[in-house]
Parts: sequence; structure tokens; C-alpha cells
Amino acid sequence: FGGVDASVDAGAKVLDVGCGFGGTSRYLADKLGPKADVTGITLSPNQVKRGTELAEERGLFNAKFKVMNALEMDFPDNSFDIVWACESGEHMPDKEAYINEMMRVLKPGGKFVMATWCQRDDREVPFDKKDKRDLRFLYEEWTHPYFISIEAYKELIDATKLMGQVKTADWVTPTIASWRHSVWVGIYDPRGWIFKPTKYLKCARDGYCLERMHRAFKRGLMQYGMFAATKPKDE
Repeated sequence: FGGVDASVDAGAKVLDVGCGFGGTSRYLADKLGPKADVTGITLSPNQVKRGTELAEERGLFNAKFKVMNALEMDFPDNSFDIVWACESGEHMPDKEAYINEMMRVLKPGGKFVMATWCQRDDREVPFDKKDKRDLRFLYEEWTHPYFISIEAYKELIDATKLMGQVKTADWVTPTIASWRHSVWVGIYDPRGWIFKPTKYLKCARDGYCLERMHRAFKRGLMQYGMFAATKPKDE
């Protein structure tokens, strides 16, 4: 979707924004090969520690992790050949700063790829009471600041005036099964809450929230936003 290809990006300098425990960082480090240099950033020192351990266990020494605020990155302008963000936008309290920083650190000619949870654009069909109630639950249960639409993200990218044509898509169909799959994993392999019974309530609440999220995606209240763009080379 985003045009990232090991045959042409094998030596790329890559930034994974909001990397969590580094799953996508390790994926990129593996797929692009040892000449690629992948950096994942997160606010959590524990995620940096565990992400580093997991990368080392797999021999992926071209993946490294840093504690850094995605809304105020320490990197100079035009630092990375690829800027990648997978399911971090929904956690960002300032979507404009999030987009602006990613566009800033991308090199001219570089590739931008983002996947994030989005809410339906309500400008043509306003949210009704049920929509607002469901969104409030999803915000509060997993402490998301707010979601925005695919269209609103594209407008933020366009507003930077740094990027070429922005390709967008809603990948709800290929991703929706993952919500209920996550619930069934907990049922089929309940060791987590059996050996830690104090976590039972949290597991039950998470399962309920996963089901609510599944239903929100299924009825079109939520969308799985995909974005890709290239930063034009300097003239």
C-alpha cells in the first residue's frame, strides 16, 4: 500500500512513530534487511527496554528504540527515508502536531505510511445520540483523547504543504476480524488471568471493549484509516 519495498529500500533510515513494544519496528528491520536502520520511538521506558530485548533475541540489531515525544521530536528536519506509524494516531492528544512532526522529519523523496483508527466523517451525516454515546465509551474505556476521520487526517497532511498526493483507504474489511479474534485468544488461552486472578476484571472489561470496538467498525462508526504519501524532492 505504501510502496515500501525491500528491493529499493534496503538501506533506508526508518522511523516508527509510537512503536509500542516494537512489533512493527522489528517487522521493518527484518523485511528491509540488515542495511536498513530502524528507530522506534515511544513515551514508555518499559516499552523501550522490552522492545530492545525482543529485537536482540531475534538478532535484529538494526532496530533500536528511544524514549521520545512524537509531538516534539528531537530529530532534525529531513532525517528519515521512511516514516511509518501503525496505530499510534488514536493515542495522540494533538493530531495536527503529530502529523506536522512526521512530515518535518521525512526526507525529500521519502515515503510516509500510516495506519490508524478513525471515526466516520460526521460533517455530512452528523453523529446521533447512539454514535456519541458509543464514541464516548471508546474514548474513556481505553483513555483515547479523541479520534478524527480519514478525511480530517488527509486535510492535516495537505495543510503542511510538504507532501505530494495523499493516498487513503479504509481497511475495515481486512482488519475487523482481529477484534473478536483477540477476545477468543483470551478464552482459548486463559492462562493470563488464571495465574493472575486479580487481572480477571480487567480482562473481562477489555473483552467487552473489544466487542464494542468490533461493532463500531462493523456499522461504520469507526474506520481503519490507511495513508501513504511521498515528500517531493527539492527542485
